Amino acid sequence: MELTELSMLELGKKLGSGELSSVEAVRASLERVDRFDGRVKAFLRVDREGALAQAEASDRRRKEGRRSGPLDGVPVGLKDLFLTEGLPTTAGSRILESFVAPYDATVVKLLKTAGTPILGKLNMDEFAMGSSTENSAFFPTRNPWNLETSPGGSSGGSAAAVAARMVFGALGTDTGGSIRQPAALTGTVGLKPTYGRVSRFGVVAFASSLDQVGPMTRTVADCAALLQAIAVPDPRDSTSTPVKAPDYLAELEAGVKGLKLGLPREYFELPGMNAEVRTAVEGATRALEKLGAQLVPVSLPHTKYALATYYLVAPAEASSNLARYDGVRYGLRAAGGQNLLSMYGRTRDQGFGLEVKRRIMLGTYALSAGYYDAYYLKAQKVRTLIKRDFEEAFRSVDAVLSPTSPTAAFRIGEKVSDPLAMYLNDVFTLPCNLAGLPGLNVPCGFTAAGLPIGLQVLGKAWDEARVLRIARAFEREHDLHRRVPPLGKA
Repeated sequence: MELTELSMLELGKKLGSGELSSVEAVRASLERVDRFDGRVKAFLRVDREGALAQAEASDRRRKEGRRSGPLDGVPVGLKDLFLTEGLPTTAGSRILESFVAPYDATVVKLLKTAGTPILGKLNMDEFAMGSSTENSAFFPTRNPWNLETSPGGSSGGSAAAVAARMVFGALGTDTGGSIRQPAALTGTVGLKPTYGRVSRFGVVAFASSLDQVGPMTRTVADCAALLQAIAVPDPRDSTSTPVKAPDYLAELEAGVKGLKLGLPREYFELPGMNAEVRTAVEGATRALEKLGAQLVPVSLPHTKYALATYYLVAPAEASSNLARYDGVRYGLRAAGGQNLLSMYGRTRDQGFGLEVKRRIMLGTYALSAGYYDAYYLKAQKVRTLIKRDFEEAFRSVDAVLSPTSPTAAFRIGEKVSDPLAMYLNDVFTLPCNLAGLPGLNVPCGFTAAGLPIGLQVLGKAWDEARVLRIARAFEREHDLHRRVPPLGKA
């Protein structure tokens, strides 16, 4: 097995025993970036010197008996909306192209404390608005399983880098499925924690009541370990829970015997679901049943309103958050403005891409006088009903199972001119964000064309440990996480 095919925890053990060094791991990752990223386009920038310096520091700590933890020395990547001191942080947008972060986001500080060398910043849809990474202002990222297809989005660069074995793990963000959907399309594990479990301080905001930071890895155990490193209460984030996270690895191998797993009728009756996706997901649910779980039909009746609700709430919050990009304090300032208003207009016209402009306009309209009650306020009321649906379902089941994405990876350019078709990629993932619940993607199969398919596990609030346990029970029975994209064998 090549060094880069090791999981995070496998590499961590070899580092701890002295069998490998962190410098060797970083160099192996950099070599894969050099070999394959010209085609995959996962990275916006690679911090070679910084990563090697962090690796050397990790190796010194081990020699001195001061190892920081199980992930000390394991290279990771960051979606490019986490402020990273001294490095550009663009959020995939021209308006922040020249912005260099003056401090670290809390999760970046926590990764540095854990000793993980940060290999670089990964591509994404602009301001996390998209499901294909085609909305990046710089270039689209390609799926390592088929370079003609999308890795999903908005955390497409993170997913592609993990799948292509360029990094051992990565951080993404999930506002409506932006961790889980690209994880499904690239055959990786991606977790959106409960809203408030992970600090958002220093993370470029899209929709503040929906955004959540989470891990993207190749195995469920790695996902648990990476979540452990970043799930720390943060007084600088007013939405961060003050409750200490449990030990996510403690009961990871406990299995599913005796658990009740809900199958929501509304999720499995979607007309646009691909037949191969349905077959793979239904097979995964039966596999969990054979392992001792009880499958229970449940209903989430307001699911049919989730897409419309999300596309009122998220753009409304985006229109407020993105008002700070005005060319005055930081980021792009367009030349030629005759006065303050024209400078604002020219800066935003040149700095924002089409999808960002679309969502700002939708959100501003929904918040405007005379329309607030009819749109935004009503959407928030429906959001409450969606949350209550989950609460009612969780009275009778321990978790909910569904497809993560209605289709496998689609061709680049296939949906870019049809925003509604693109939005439908998140139909299974966004209700979880509206309700603030944890959700995870675990690979559950492949199409005949060799493209990954994902199973989604949704849990009760603050119950990431059980979500991980269920996913691990399925993963343990298969070798899907060991399969390497054809790119990796080139």
